[in-house]
This record gives sequence, structure tokens and C-alpha cells, in this order.
Amino acid sequence: MDRFGFRPVARADLPLLADWLAAPQVARWWRGAGTQLAGIAEDLDEPAMRQWLVTDGDVPIAYAQVYPAHHWAAPHFHDLPADTLAIDCFSGPGGFGLGGLWLDQLARRLLAEAGALVIDPEPDNHRAIRAYEKAGFSGGDLRLTEDGGKARIMTRLR
Repeated sequence: MDRFGFRPVARADLPLLADWLAAPQVARWWRGAGTQLAGIAEDLDEPAMRQWLVTDGDVPIAYAQVYPAHHWAAPHFHDLPADTLAIDCFSGPGGFGLGGLWLDQLARRLLAEAGALVIDPEPDNHRAIRAYEKAGFSGGDLRLTEDGGKARIMTRLR
């Protein structure tokens, strides 16, 4: 039986996500908490975006959003297979140290519907990269993103 649950994000969860986005460990990588929260809220109505709160028992511990990698302009995903799903995520305080475990569980579920998954941390986000590697993602190719930043392209295949 799987340890973690994944429930859709609701508008009532936005204050919790605001708190998590303001935490120094998250804010360092998800800059502009207000802008990030507005994007999450806006995407609640976007059919291409799936957003979940990751739970350990009944306790929310992390946030994950999943979308078709080619749905929006993302030049760093240009050569990935057409059915690739992209994942963005961050942990709340109760999720620090558990990212590799819950992301592996999520990846196994998603690979039932897609041939490839991609995640694109900033190259200096070593904690996230270690968690992604624990979850079966690999790759060290550095690419420019749509906003001119650099991302490390990490994939996991079916």
C-alpha cells in the first residue's frame, strides 16, 4: 500500500501554500511568494494543470503540479517526447526529507499515462536534485529557460 496521498488543491488550501511559499527553504527557489501563489490560484481553473497536496496520513506535507511539458512555451523541454509530463513541486515543513519518497510514488502513477517525466531544478538546488535522484530522475543537462535562467533537465522514463 502506498504511504502518501495526493488530493487536489482547493482554494481553501491557498493560505497553507502561502505559508509554505514564505518559508526560507522554499522562497529561495520559488521567488516572489505573492506572484507564485497567484499563479497557483489561477491554475486551479487551467484544465491542463493538475495540482495536488501531498499528504502523509491526513497531514499535508508538499505541493506538486503536473502538466504536459509542451503545453506552454518551455524551450528547455524542446526535445522531449510529445507525451512528457512536467512536474514542479515544493515541500512544506512536514515534508522536508521525504521528497524522494513521495515523488517516486507520484512518478510511478504518472508513468502509467506518460512515457517520460521531466523536472527542472535550478542547478544550485542540491537538496532538490538529491530528492529527484532518489525518486529515479536523472540527467545533468543545463539549459536556458524561457525567462533566461538555467535549469537542470532531469527525466524519468517508463
